[in-house]
Amino acid sequence: MTDASLSQTRSMNPFAGLMSGTVGPVTVVVLAIIALWYVAAVALNAPFQKDMYERAGQNDVGFSQLITDTLYQERPVLPAPHQVIVEIWDTTVNKKITSKRSLVYHTGITLSSTLLGFLIGTTLGILLAIGIVHSRVLDKSLMPWVISSQTIPILAIAPMIIVVLNAVGISGLLPKAMISTYLSFFPVTVGMVKGLRSPEVIHMDLMHTYSATRFQAFWKLRLPYAVPYLFTSMKIGMAASLVGAIVGELPTGAVAGLGARLLAGSYYGQTVQIWSALLMAAFLAGSLVALIGMIEKRTLKRMGMAG
Repeated sequence: MTDASLSQTRSMNPFAGLMSGTVGPVTVVVLAIIALWYVAAVALNAPFQKDMYERAGQNDVGFSQLITDTLYQERPVLPAPHQVIVEIWDTTVNKKITSKRSLVYHTGITLSSTLLGFLIGTTLGILLAIGIVHSRVLDKSLMPWVISSQTIPILAIAPMIIVVLNAVGISGLLPKAMISTYLSFFPVTVGMVKGLRSPEVIHMDLMHTYSATRFQAFWKLRLPYAVPYLFTSMKIGMAASLVGAIVGELPTGAVAGLGARLLAGSYYGQTVQIWSALLMAAFLAGSLVALIGMIEKRTLKRMGMAG
């Protein structure tokens, strides 16, 4: 089918035109998730609601009333989507940013450690990749340790990092950032190693023919080839860094941050608060990854590559 006939088909069928892009399919998936969420909320919350009816002596409650009461429980097993949305609205719009009850305030705390850990992890990953690519000794000795480091569960190592750093007088933002660094440096290292080794042999031979130094070959050939790999690994590293920041807030008993909101919600059985923090974390991760994607497109376009 030609482009002209394809555009004509889209203009005649608006639904087909909508589904041909990214907005339509994403909208369908989101609506399906919301529908399944409501079904799961009713299924999980109904037993407790029926038990409440029995205790109150209400044996003639209709099905529609059961569904309504199930979706508006104060402390549900699984909160309904509208309950989470109301909680997010109340803790973002109706609260001052400086308030300890503001979800924006807690998101900012987690964001600061996420960005610091991501910056350190990305820098460390790039330096390790450069060393591994240019040194056979580092390739044989360091790369296996880089891979092995990710076999240790982060929940096991996070308290150790916090305790060790606190023992030497380091507390606050840096310990959480180090946990983010631990998770984010690995994808950057692996991606950059792959990218720096991606130039074809004929291109490397051409650089040798021109008597190019290692630095010139790196700057003119290896690095441009590695840029797309770097951005892809940075997206993974950013998401991992956010997970590390939240995990880092759990063993410290933090009073601020999305991890602290999760802890407080679990302590007091506030499942709506837990889910609002989870959705805010997902939104934050998606926004940060999207920002890296925008920078990637602009960078590749300036370099003359297809973004």
